[in-house]
Amino acid sequence: MLKKVCSVILSALLLQAAAVPAFAGTKAEKETKRAEKVRTQIAKLGTGKDALIRVELRDKTKLEGYVSEAGAESFIVTNKAGVATTVAYPQVGKVKGNNLSTGTKIAIGIGVAAAIVLLILWHEYSENEGG
Repeated sequence: MLKKVCSVILSALLLQAAAVPAFAGTKAEKETKRAEKVRTQIAKLGTGKDALIRVELRDKTKLEGYVSEAGAESFIVTNKAGVATTVAYPQVGKVKGNNLSTGTKIAIGIGVAAAIVLLILWHEYSENEGG
């Protein structure tokens, strides 16, 4: 029994040791994946004055504004004063964006309207019960 347990544990350790190099990527591969993730986030956000964004670069510089243009290698952030800054995707440390789609805006509006109607109905019901 002890031999079986030891052989299972040894097999598991050998498999783990063999798998670690396969999961470890080079620094360049990690940077490429990171830049691609940022590029995807910017593409989802879109461009224009509604595509608000906050970016923290790897050198701790912070930019805030909207995405005025997005390309294959970089994107442009324009702040409130109209100053445009070109940012390469690998330079980005953190990115937060906000751009609600039309469908989301409609859903929020319907939700607010439904809440108001329910509040009015509840108020009317409570007045009729008391009087």
